[in-house]
Amino acid sequence: MGHAERKHSLLSPSGAYQWMACTPSAMLARQFPDTGSPAAAEGTLAHELAELKVRNYAHTVEFGKRKLTAAIKKLKENELWDDEMMRYTDDYLDYIKAITLKFPVSPHVDIERRVSLDRYIPHLPDEGEASGSADCILVGNGIIHVIDFKYGKSPDGRVSAEWNPQMLLYALGAYEAYRVLYRIETVRMSIVQPRLPDGLSEWECSLDELLQFGEYVKERAALAIKGEGEFKPALKTCRYCRARGECKARAEKNVELAFLTGTDPALISDTEMGDYLRKGRDVARWLSDIQETALKKCLAGKMVPGWKAVEGRSTRVWTDVDEAFGILESRGVPQEILWDRRPLTVAQAEKVLGKKEFAEKAEDCVVKKPGNPALVEESDKRPAITNKVTAAEAFKEEC
Repeated sequence: MGHAERKHSLLSPSGAYQWMACTPSAMLARQFPDTGSPAAAEGTLAHELAELKVRNYAHTVEFGKRKLTAAIKKLKENELWDDEMMRYTDDYLDYIKAITLKFPVSPHVDIERRVSLDRYIPHLPDEGEASGSADCILVGNGIIHVIDFKYGKSPDGRVSAEWNPQMLLYALGAYEAYRVLYRIETVRMSIVQPRLPDGLSEWECSLDELLQFGEYVKERAALAIKGEGEFKPALKTCRYCRARGECKARAEKNVELAFLTGTDPALISDTEMGDYLRKGRDVARWLSDIQETALKKCLAGKMVPGWKAVEGRSTRVWTDVDEAFGILESRGVPQEILWDRRPLTVAQAEKVLGKKEFAEKAEDCVVKKPGNPALVEESDKRPAITNKVTAAEAFKEEC
């Protein structure tokens, strides 16, 4: 079964952050269609490529080079194919190879293993057992190592493996699958995001800690499957919820935040400013979500009182560029006016040449300029910058 055809259960590992934090949201979102996106489809394609490469590495006899080549050729027919996928999935494969070689004895390798979570998560009568597909599982030497490949670029940057509910659920499923066959003491988790400069997150916990988490999952899942518990609207919780555009709890929270007025004195303090910045992030996102939802309703012929859908600003395009330019040139328009010749950016040149060749031939031609100042939360790993002149700098200027 291909990645795109795999049906997610209501309380799936991939949506665990949402339904564990906001337990009623899973049942609420169930009434809305699960619409995909180009980014998700691209990620699915990259996952299929990554699976093929790891399968060829771990099970060469059953899935040799000829089968790999034929399968990749078929994937390249997809309109979303990008040659960059080869490089990024190579990075993922290299990581798995490196981890595998660290085991004193070759570990058992499972690829896209569907693990059952029925011991921890109930399921509805009209769906199959609760389960999830782990990208790669390594088992051996008292260790379960779950590795997840993420091709996309998260809005929050690198996804952390530390206490990550999706990874922990995969680990629980893997433990249940292998507990009889293998001694397990340590659980390791890795998230590989090769398209990010710092796209690797690793974390480990003991088996006892994993099983304690399993008990917590049972509590949250028991509420979620009934649509019970308290709504907890927040930027991260609501981001992928299908009900985000019509959820009343989220609307009430954001309206309250949007019209929250300060108290005396007339100017807000620096502490209040930081607090408002955090609270206000979801207001903007919520407004964008309900605008999108309202537009879809209007286009479907439904009434949203006070609003309507109209045609946006139109743009002019050539019917046929080559034909049009040929006509213009025949009418005396110089060719150099019609074509805008621009040099490739560093990123574009690196994409064309490939990282290795670019580093060999152009590294000494590149200088890294500092980026424009950006406001981020204090938890961001980048060092803080300031325009304030330090005493040492002031002294240097005076000299």
